[in-house]
Amino acid sequence: QFLYFIPLLLLMSVNLWTGININNNISEIIFFIISMICVGFLEEIIFRGFLFQMMSKDSLHHAIIVTSLTFGIGHILNLLNGAELIPTIIQIIYALSTGYMFAIILHKGNSLWPCIITHSVVNSLSIFNTTSIVSTYIAPIILTIVPILYSIYINKTIKEK
Repeated sequence: QFLYFIPLLLLMSVNLWTGININNNISEIIFFIISMICVGFLEEIIFRGFLFQMMSKDSLHHAIIVTSLTFGIGHILNLLNGAELIPTIIQIIYALSTGYMFAIILHKGNSLWPCIITHSVVNSLSIFNTTSIVSTYIAPIILTIVPILYSIYINKTIKEK
């Protein structure tokens, strides 16, 4: 019913579309991947596991909006790590749509695991991302449109539990 999560696989692969850039030694890569798995896990537990679950008891609509907004806007913290303003704004935009998709997947599928896995893989593979026109402009557009379209599909085809 969830198209076998093909759209999630597409999102997970986005950091590999322009090739693999290896500028780190193996220990740095392993540490980065482990830390990004933890970040993906913790962010999903916080935003969808706790915040969404608590808010959805009162209002599903508000839970989806608030968790999507806080997840997206939360990426502004990347500026504190030295990220540039425009790429951070672009990341906030696609994090909003991805946060919306994750909320819909959790609500309709009743499982946080697809969200955790997708989030962790996208974060982890970012260490291999190469800078190009595709990664700077096309990938963010796809990372914004695919979650929205997939969320619409899920909403229209998956019945309420």
